[in-house]
Amino acid sequence: MSSSSGKRLEILNSHITSAHQQPSSSSSSPPMAAEKEAALAAVASDSPTIFDKIINKQIPANVVYEDDKVLAFRDIAPQAPTHILLIPKVRDGLTGLSKAEERHCEILGHLLYTAKVVAKQEGLEEGYRIVINDGPNGCQSVYHIHVHLLGGRQMNWPPG
Repeated sequence: MSSSSGKRLEILNSHITSAHQQPSSSSSSPPMAAEKEAALAAVASDSPTIFDKIINKQIPANVVYEDDKVLAFRDIAPQAPTHILLIPKVRDGLTGLSKAEERHCEILGHLLYTAKVVAKQEGLEEGYRIVINDGPNGCQSVYHIHVHLLGGRQMNWPPG
């Protein structure tokens, strides 16, 4: 394992651990800084990701939707009152949007349609935001394509 992979795993494990603890008033860094740090340390590989471990039930998740192709669960570090991640159950080389090939069109469409279904299920009739982070500059910290569904408050523009 490279040192950057080890650092990424340490950061992600820290996210998981902190998600199961009570909030602390003495946080070492703001959530956005931790996400940026995780993204910069992340490395794309064929190794199982934290999302693969969630799909395989090795790591618990608060699942809100599941079908044969997609799993949707609440983010452990929400950036909005509703923050859900939607992931394909099979990565199939689709580590990020920039790696998409024509063979991925069906799952990409299904991810977006499922986001609409989950948004309705979550009562986000007033609107919501869909985000796909891609690569280090896009702040992608897990190289298993995933869609962020954010809602429950007024979003601001520009986002980044």
